[in-house]
Amino acid sequence: MSILQDELWRFILEIGVRGPNPSLTYKELCCLAMTSRRFLRLASEDSLWTCILSSDFPPSSPSSSSSSALASSPARSIYQIRFEKDRDRKRATHRRAVLRKESQIAVHMMKLSNIEATLAMEDDRLKDVTAELSDLHKIKQTSVALNVWQPQIIRGQQKCMVEQCTVPVEFRIRNLEMDLKVCKTQISMLRKSYEEERRRLDASKQELESIKYNPLRDYEIRESSMRRKKLRRLTES
Repeated sequence: MSILQDELWRFILEIGVRGPNPSLTYKELCCLAMTSRRFLRLASEDSLWTCILSSDFPPSSPSSSSSSALASSPARSIYQIRFEKDRDRKRATHRRAVLRKESQIAVHMMKLSNIEATLAMEDDRLKDVTAELSDLHKIKQTSVALNVWQPQIIRGQQKCMVEQCTVPVEFRIRNLEMDLKVCKTQISMLRKSYEEERRRLDASKQELESIKYNPLRDYEIRESSMRRKKLRRLTES
């Protein structure tokens, strides 16, 4: 490596950063700059960073004040500024996506809670209708039994039961049977809606986990915290 002259290395680096699919990105160039002082000097040349800058951040139409302020700066500094802006923009976009997905999960959970409350009310209504329908069937059987001979005590109890029913038994039984069908249909629809909403909630939670998962970002956070701890220990000692 030391045999090659700087002009040749400069030519090799320019070939690496040029073209539609460059083989050298800003990461490789920074890693190369950390290997030696010579490569630090070569990798910091303005021509290389100008090519990378135009490739990663194509020229747009910035304001005249910002363009004039950046024109006098080195290409590497301009790349760093735009890289940080783009990184902050991507982080803000990622944060908005996380908040949007969390709001969707909250909506799904609220819908599930409402379905559960409605389902509990329909279950109670089904129990009441079933109990009343059972009582009316007993009254209907009792009214038929009044026409059959039986002991006077039992006959008096049955007659008292029939007289306590203030509405026509047949009419009320038909209404309750209709209510029972409607209630069962409503419960079936609610359970189906609950399962569908539950699947949507699970899918949204999985999407949220996939959005939040980023091993590189987690590694950067751990690495930065380790550096801060190491720096604190050095300063304390």
